[in-house]
Amino acid sequence: MTGDGPDVWLGVDLGTQGVRAVAVTSDGLLLGSGAAPLTSNRRGERHEQDPDQWWRAVCSAVGQACASGADPRRVRAVAVDATSGTVTLTDRYGRCVAPGLMYDDGRAGVEAEQVNALGEQRWAEAGYRRMQRSWGLPKLRWLLDRYPHAVAEGWRLAHQNDVINRRLVGHDVPTDTSNALKSGADAATVTWPEQVFAALDVPASVLPGLVLPGTVIGEVCTGAAAECGLVPGIPVVAGMTDGCAAQLGSGATSVGSWNSALGTTLVLKGVTEDLLHDPNGVVYSHRSPSGHWLPGGASSTGAGLVAREFAEAGLDRLTEEAAPLLPTGLLRYPLVSSGERFPFVAPDAVAFRSRGPSDRAEDFAALMQGVAYVERLCFDYLNMLGAPTDGAVVLTGGATRNPVWNQLRADVLRRPVALPRHAQPALGMAVLAASSCGGPGGLDRAAAAMVRPDRVLEPRATHRSAHDEGYVRLLDLLVRRGWLPGTVAAHARERTAP
Repeated sequence: MTGDGPDVWLGVDLGTQGVRAVAVTSDGLLLGSGAAPLTSNRRGERHEQDPDQWWRAVCSAVGQACASGADPRRVRAVAVDATSGTVTLTDRYGRCVAPGLMYDDGRAGVEAEQVNALGEQRWAEAGYRRMQRSWGLPKLRWLLDRYPHAVAEGWRLAHQNDVINRRLVGHDVPTDTSNALKSGADAATVTWPEQVFAALDVPASVLPGLVLPGTVIGEVCTGAAAECGLVPGIPVVAGMTDGCAAQLGSGATSVGSWNSALGTTLVLKGVTEDLLHDPNGVVYSHRSPSGHWLPGGASSTGAGLVAREFAEAGLDRLTEEAAPLLPTGLLRYPLVSSGERFPFVAPDAVAFRSRGPSDRAEDFAALMQGVAYVERLCFDYLNMLGAPTDGAVVLTGGATRNPVWNQLRADVLRRPVALPRHAQPALGMAVLAASSCGGPGGLDRAAAAMVRPDRVLEPRATHRSAHDEGYVRLLDLLVRRGWLPGTVAAHARERTAP
């Protein structure tokens, strides 16, 4: 491979609303970036995407990243992340033959009960007690029930980034244990739970091979290189979920540190020495490429409601109008879609307000505040499980473009929050690619070299008591609805003490 200049690492992020790609040097210089939109089909519990658009969007985003300043001849490796729990089926030739069931598609409720009845012991050993209906394995069973000819025709499970990796290398690929976690993969042993799958009538032929994130699974083939604007022969590295990628891209890779990524939904992940066990089945843990564990979860609340409810509003002006209204007595539980997954599991949960808003600005203020209160409850829940929660907190995601929201989150959490420069899941995949293929040695060193700090926000004490009062009121509303366990609420109330 030729071309003058430093080594370049390419990271690709498949999000809900679009694909992003970044090309980054070993010392964190962003040479190029690109983005392409994705569209969804949402109706009730249904959330699907057309898998064919994933590849088209990846080619567009990668092509932009290379055209905007990154010499493709200098790209040394590429890694791809994807939304957690998004699955489809592919045929013998790698073509998608079913829609992409997205991370929050909730139609596999019956299958989830079956999965939990037959695999209860296994899921407890894995650190979570139950699978949720939006997870990959219940959805796989749902797909097999609706495509009864799938096994006979050689179809198999593919996670969202598996689809892209296969297109990149031109042949079948194993899946990574991060994306496969919600499909039942054992991250500690890198195996599928054969007995559970046999009881569920899921044959081994349906399952891809398993590898750890960071494993080289092939090279960019000639056809893919032509479509994406790359050169053939670039190593393709097994990636992770978008939440884990965001964590790597935030630089929060050391034990005790936490990344809170606020995009369409809120995803919180940290680093622990040992596997964290959750008797309530809310928190699950991925395995870090460094060998540590990455506990956390994904809420169904988030900034996705901003585009849905305030699409016609000027967000800068709306934020300016909302800022002096904080803290507001209007409480919102701002679910993007029905059902909650973290910091509690409540399939029947729906968005609510404590009262009607006086105007649009108050409603927007309550939305921002509601997400911040959910974020605080996530930390309280993790603390109750015994996770170290006093380390650094790094904020990432599209919502960090709103400075008022950033400061609000620091105020509500009552702790400093850091905002790194260029932090995004795609950067996390560039970090993973570099740490796996000759970049700065080891994951922590690669993250330290490639993730550049920007600023730290200190919490303000001005409205501390008002936020504590509002937070406790929200806890009471959640308990009253039967969604939040009383023991969790009690622990959270105790932590409001000075």
